[in-house]
Amino acid sequence: MQPQPGKGGGGRNNTALLIVVAAVVAIALIIGGGVWYARSSGDDGKKHDTASSSGGTGGKNGADTSAGTSGGGGKEKAPADTASKVLFQVPMPRTDDTIGTSGSWLTDTVYAKSGIAEIVGHDPAKGTELWTLKLPGPVCAASSHVTSAGLTAITFQPKMPTKNKTAGCSKVAAIDLSAGKKLWTKSIKTGDVPITFQNVTVAQQTVAVGSSDGGAAFDIGSGKVLWQPKPDDTCYDAGYGGGTRLVAVRKCGSYDNRQLHIQTIDPKTGKVISEYKMPDGVEYASVVSTDPLVIAADVGDSAGDGSGVSDYFSLDGRTGRLLARIPAPGDTYGGHCDGITRIEGCRQIVAGHGRLYLATEVHDGSGQYNKTNEVVSFDLNTGKPARGRAEAGDGYTLSPLRMDGGNLLAYMAPPWNKGGQVVSIDGDSLRTTKLLENPGTRSVHQGESGLLPEYAEILFGKGRLYMSAVFAHKTNPAYGKEYLLMAFGTDG
Repeated sequence: MQPQPGKGGGGRNNTALLIVVAAVVAIALIIGGGVWYARSSGDDGKKHDTASSSGGTGGKNGADTSAGTSGGGGKEKAPADTASKVLFQVPMPRTDDTIGTSGSWLTDTVYAKSGIAEIVGHDPAKGTELWTLKLPGPVCAASSHVTSAGLTAITFQPKMPTKNKTAGCSKVAAIDLSAGKKLWTKSIKTGDVPITFQNVTVAQQTVAVGSSDGGAAFDIGSGKVLWQPKPDDTCYDAGYGGGTRLVAVRKCGSYDNRQLHIQTIDPKTGKVISEYKMPDGVEYASVVSTDPLVIAADVGDSAGDGSGVSDYFSLDGRTGRLLARIPAPGDTYGGHCDGITRIEGCRQIVAGHGRLYLATEVHDGSGQYNKTNEVVSFDLNTGKPARGRAEAGDGYTLSPLRMDGGNLLAYMAPPWNKGGQVVSIDGDSLRTTKLLENPGTRSVHQGESGLLPEYAEILFGKGRLYMSAVFAHKTNPAYGKEYLLMAFGTDG
């Protein structure tokens, strides 16, 4: 399916995208003897430094574009002793309501985590509190991307919610994770009413937020408005995917006749670089990764399992051309995307190294009452399944986390009498190497089991595992002690 230029504003330059195929082919034949060299830097040809908070460079989940290389080359190495210990932990905050605590980031100098109307920076190894940034209300959404200068972005409520009523996620802020401070706070209005932004991302030096009222973007350093919705827009940017590229999910038409456009755009100007028109019957779409560009969608509401995904679309980010459409039946594959409000809200799905990595649905193992699953992969250029699979083993279930060079990092949820593990999976052969194994003691296992990847945030870097909750809630002593975050590490 060829790119289809959309109509309307969204506050961005919506000049029709002209792709002159003959000229591109002619240039390709001249440069490199007919081989078109696709750089893994940004679409403007310059190298960009946005990274995922887990330490990998590239798009969401640390996806890279090393499609032609072999597996390996990762930074995470197995220590001599993979047994971990609890480095530090923070109990679940006391509250009578359910309050959002989305947001966790890992840099070389800090592990930062959202609490109730605050963000706290910890020493990554010791857990010592380095700084606390107080907010007037809870964090609603947080970008997983961090610039090389340690900057990221959030949306938050301007005050604490009252019972059964939120204050609206109308504030956008850039956060300096090194210093523990807000660089600026902005809001965008439609008329006299502030827009509520359901999602936020960082791409290069741009903060982008989306909503049903349209999208807006800001310079991450100064807060300068780069674009915002216009009253006469006939289409709107529901949200964005970030990292080394900026990708918009743009919606046109009425609710019962929606048309979605996936646009790679210039982060500084909003100018359209490439565009792909999603098939009819797609109401929502999620950005799995921007580089490589992979979109998840529930086509015709056919998933049927609540995952929000029936198919994955692998796209050429520079031309908008569809490379492959990969069906993902809900009774076969795991993973979950929330394309309704969280455009980048995909869990347990990773794209990189020229492949899409998916966990299979949990199924019976060989032992009695044991459950297990596997990780499989698909070629992003052809959509065909790649050979091999990584097996979790009886009682364990695998969840892809992010790319590490040509390797896939994954978390293994444990059986009742073991601790969880982090493994490195060779991107080609899918051979598994254990990097870390948590204690299997009852108290540790109980806390870990409340922070599993289906509903928590998990980061791994430099041999350390960080697991944190995305909601604070009233605890029940009958369920044991619950934690806002737990951090594990080895002595290696």
